[in-house]
Amino acid sequence: MAETHTGSYYAATAIPRPGFPRLEGETEADVVVMGGGFTGVNAALELAGRGLRVLLLEANRIGWGASGRNGGQITGSLSGDRAMASEFRRTLGPAADAYIWDLRWRGHDIIRQRVARFGIQCDLKHGHLQAALTPAHAAELRAMAAEAAARGMGDQVSYVEGAALRDLVEIPLYIGGVYNRRNMHVHSLNLVTGEAQAAASLGVRIHEDSKVEGIDHGPRPVVRTAQGRVRCDMVLMAGNAYHRLAQGRMRGALFPAALGIVATEPLPEETARAINPQDIAIYDNRFILDYHRLTADRRLLFGGGTNYSGRPSTDLASELRPAIERTYPRLKGVRIDYQWSGQAGIIPNRIPHLGRIAPNVFYAEGYSGHGIATSHIVAEIMARAMTGDTGEFDTFDAVRRLRLPVGQWLAHQALALGMAWFALKERLR
Repeated sequence: MAETHTGSYYAATAIPRPGFPRLEGETEADVVVMGGGFTGVNAALELAGRGLRVLLLEANRIGWGASGRNGGQITGSLSGDRAMASEFRRTLGPAADAYIWDLRWRGHDIIRQRVARFGIQCDLKHGHLQAALTPAHAAELRAMAAEAAARGMGDQVSYVEGAALRDLVEIPLYIGGVYNRRNMHVHSLNLVTGEAQAAASLGVRIHEDSKVEGIDHGPRPVVRTAQGRVRCDMVLMAGNAYHRLAQGRMRGALFPAALGIVATEPLPEETARAINPQDIAIYDNRFILDYHRLTADRRLLFGGGTNYSGRPSTDLASELRPAIERTYPRLKGVRIDYQWSGQAGIIPNRIPHLGRIAPNVFYAEGYSGHGIATSHIVAEIMARAMTGDTGEFDTFDAVRRLRLPVGQWLAHQALALGMAWFALKERLR
């Protein structure tokens, strides 16, 4: 039985849209896409645009997982950019750095174009601050702004401090930051459900409440659910942290981590203007960071303290309130109306994991907390690969991966220990 959306701000304020039927009986398609989040929906949309008959299966509801629960920030951050540069130079040579820089921004363009083409209402807004709490952070961010200027983005990206910083945010913790006018923020659930409606308008057959129970591999795989079967030419597994069908090169490569987010009561207009006068999204420059922004109805949406242990948090509001009040002293005692969690797919080297477990069964997963823009790029890469252009796909598929050949509980403890080490290094720099 499908689960309904979690009790999030996004679910409570989502635009009502018609649902999709459960898969029943037997049918055929050119491609079956497993997973109704950003990757699956956008890959289906891309593949349908290339003339393929596409069928998408979602175990619960469109956007039920991380795509409908995240912080809503669309940024040019690539969590594994340093590892990516090292790995991609093996296959791309000197062109790797320019390729990675372009990769940072492609998702923005795809999202803007998709929202405009299909008229998706999702509170899409521009403006973002990556903030420094320490002199070491400030030095890193100055270098980031300098690189952006050298690559022709000086009109969109700048380092701010002093009065210029105070014009953007009322946050005494911050000593400076990179102000990025190209980055965006969005109502995540409205974006992914709007994209699903767009995919359906292009002929994609979407089925919710249709959990995949198995794949019978062969020249024409058969994808099985409890009530139906689909014979197809190709399969794309796009379940990220939520599917349990990993095998072969997928096994042991991705680890779910719990993300906790809250949303406050609606703030008075003068309070919202005081703390965030430009209505921008914000995150800080720590390895384990806090991220926050205002919603369309002037609530503070605040997330942070990623839990890598595999154990769910029991009271996110109490856990995150101290961070909220440190960040925004003006909001001391503010009421918290919504709290929810989700699972991000963490890859040890933070490079998205693209590959295949059979010649006609592909997978894409692992955005390590930076998934909105990246998932849209990956969807395009996968659609190209599945229609014959494997160039970018091969670059990702060639990445050397760390896999832990242990049970999930022990893997979580190893990941949590690693994150604790990075947090300690953060405090010492």
